[in-house]
Amino acid sequence: MLKFIFLICTAITLSACSSFGYYMDLMEGHSELMEQRKPIKELLSQNDTKSELRNLLVKSQKMRDFATKRLHLPDNNSYRMYADLKRNYVVWNVVAAKEFSVKARKWCFLFVGCLSYRGYFSKKDATLYANELKKKGYDVYVAGAKAYSTLGWFDDPLLNTMMYKSEAYRAGIIFHELAHQVVYIDDDSAFNEAFATTVEEEGIRRWLEKDGNVEKYKKYLLNKERENQLNQLLRTTREKLDYLYKSDVRSEKKRAAKKEIFSQMQNEYQQLKKSWKGYNAYDGWMNQNLNNAHLLLIATYNDLVPTFKAMLQNEKNDLKHFYRAVEKLAKLDKEKRAAVLNNKLLAHKEQ
Repeated sequence: MLKFIFLICTAITLSACSSFGYYMDLMEGHSELMEQRKPIKELLSQNDTKSELRNLLVKSQKMRDFATKRLHLPDNNSYRMYADLKRNYVVWNVVAAKEFSVKARKWCFLFVGCLSYRGYFSKKDATLYANELKKKGYDVYVAGAKAYSTLGWFDDPLLNTMMYKSEAYRAGIIFHELAHQVVYIDDDSAFNEAFATTVEEEGIRRWLEKDGNVEKYKKYLLNKERENQLNQLLRTTREKLDYLYKSDVRSEKKRAAKKEIFSQMQNEYQQLKKSWKGYNAYDGWMNQNLNNAHLLLIATYNDLVPTFKAMLQNEKNDLKHFYRAVEKLAKLDKEKRAAVLNNKLLAHKEQ
């Protein structure tokens, strides 16, 4: 509560700023979420807790213990509580790019620095803001998010939005969000998300292997391979678009070529899917009216993951040593950090 009061007082100092109303909406949404938290121990002691939820909560607490004991992630009250928000997503993120650009528009916030998206607790508010950006000529994407993190400022709860998917998915969210509490750099989303994704994937491997869940791990690896294939298709599409946008072609021809590149991507996806034996998890996403903005979050989360995985291998898969290496890297300024990461990636590709 003291932290929340501090955040409100800080926002009040921004009253002359056009962002004031947005900050107050964020605080209201955050406050409502925090008020709905209930200790998981309390829920497990109640007879009216449904058996399906009870089983998921019990397993989640084993995952949470595993995160601290085996992955050396923070030992605090995050994910020791649960909140049912009565909706499918916790927040909706607005992502935007100029018509002829594959670079995300950035928004800068208190405490977390600059991000490539702007979040809302209301889908209606997110859509209204997205429509404002569209009128200004931006390509826009509104993406629902199932996870929520305050980076350790508060005790983050498990949410109903996280619970009813695969075991690997649920474990991955806990490991990913706790990793943000280990290392987080203002104004470097690519670094933060790739690091947390690396911890997430290593954590899932260890979690599923500890009990000999061979089939679950094989299924996880298969789906991860399909995800990587999709990401490569999106990455290739982004490179084609970037080349087009930097060319001297007139705007009318660029628009036509842009449309053709997205159409080609959707056709290539259908070809890719033929090897997936009926797996269609990405059909809904791929069948949207796609634009530049749809390609940006994928880039943020995945482009640097191979580099961090190589760092983990260099530390002989010792997570404590890996965290120290990442913390050391995080202390460099952004240009030096980017240069080091690029050199590590090149060295990894040459091996």
